Amino acid sequence: MLVTQPETNSRDGLRGMLLRLASLGSAPGATTEDLLRSRTLVLATLLIVVLSIVWVITYAAFGLWLSAAIPFGYQVLSLLGLALYARSHRFLRFRAFQLAMILLLPFLLQWSLGGFVASSGVALWALIAPLGALMLVGVRGAAGWFAAYLALLLVSWAIDPALASDPADLPEAVRRAFFALNLAGVSVTTYFLLRYFVHQRNRAMEALDEEHARSERLLLNVLPPPIAERLKDQETIADRFEHATVLFADVVGFTPFAESLPPERVVGILDDLFSAFDELAEGRGLEKIKTIGDSYMVAAGVPVERSDHLEAVIEMASAMLRHMETIRSEGSALHLRIGIDTGPVVAGVIGRSRFIYDVWGDTVNTASRMEHHGVPDRIQVTSRVVDALRNSHEFDPRGPIEVKGKGPMEAWLLVE
Repeated sequence: MLVTQPETNSRDGLRGMLLRLASLGSAPGATTEDLLRSRTLVLATLLIVVLSIVWVITYAAFGLWLSAAIPFGYQVLSLLGLALYARSHRFLRFRAFQLAMILLLPFLLQWSLGGFVASSGVALWALIAPLGALMLVGVRGAAGWFAAYLALLLVSWAIDPALASDPADLPEAVRRAFFALNLAGVSVTTYFLLRYFVHQRNRAMEALDEEHARSERLLLNVLPPPIAERLKDQETIADRFEHATVLFADVVGFTPFAESLPPERVVGILDDLFSAFDELAEGRGLEKIKTIGDSYMVAAGVPVERSDHLEAVIEMASAMLRHMETIRSEGSALHLRIGIDTGPVVAGVIGRSRFIYDVWGDTVNTASRMEHHGVPDRIQVTSRVVDALRNSHEFDPRGPIEVKGKGPMEAWLLVE
């Protein structure tokens, strides 16, 4: 245990340092894709700069100053390019400059050493340019870099006999060692860059999938699942349902009751109450439409038609009253007033940044009026409800009541 923690801290510190280095030049507000490409190119540049130290030292040790100057020049120019990129954030210019050097300089180094064999195939490093272009530019853009690589290979093949006549003076053992180093260096560089790129892209895709799933969950929290699915393909959701039932419920006297309570207590009471109503609605397959202050609205027969829409809402209303009785038995003084109507409605989604699924029509307005003019702890309904349930439920007539915007209306109270 005494060793594990420092090793973990050291590994995290190294990862953080590499991330800071890789983020050189990244523009503020860059997209995830642009940030990934920038980091990949910076890491590739730094990795090749470090690996090329071996070639600089070895060629200089054997007095091959021109050959040593080519990878050394790459190191100097790359570090200057990184410094400029860190200040300018001009990725396209930095990318073109780096890919051009990675493509051209290995061939120049090969020509300075005397061809394919004398250079131990050092031109293989140039293959990193078109492979890198696949990651950094894309399939179409990488085609030009690969064509340039093939063209330089063809040129090298054409002039190789002339170059091989005067090869660099390197021991055979060194040439063989450099064959292995060139193969290993290109392989290691390509593998780790591809691994980093794919790993980071997978992480980005996972984050995107997670964000998509979160958005789906949020959408389902505000819209019925069938509507959420349709909204993916349709800009406008608007339907007419000839047979639906709407319920409005209001907590009687909640406003004066809440005036003496702290805000968190007010929100907590409504949250507990409406969450219980949500469970009742979900258990019966009803659609909660919205809450307005201390009022609750639910509907049946939308967005999916069902033949028992009225019976399901009546059952929901009775369950809501029973729940309020339970709350009062625990010391609460809250009461509930419920109004119901049945008939045709129009339903649809409104809003662009904030969606809401709502219903409209005379049935909605009448159900709201039934609640507003109702009796605490009773379920008040219209004549249309009574006509539909006359054979299965009992109702007490209230006689005509004055309804705002409608005048006198017959109303009934459900007998529990």
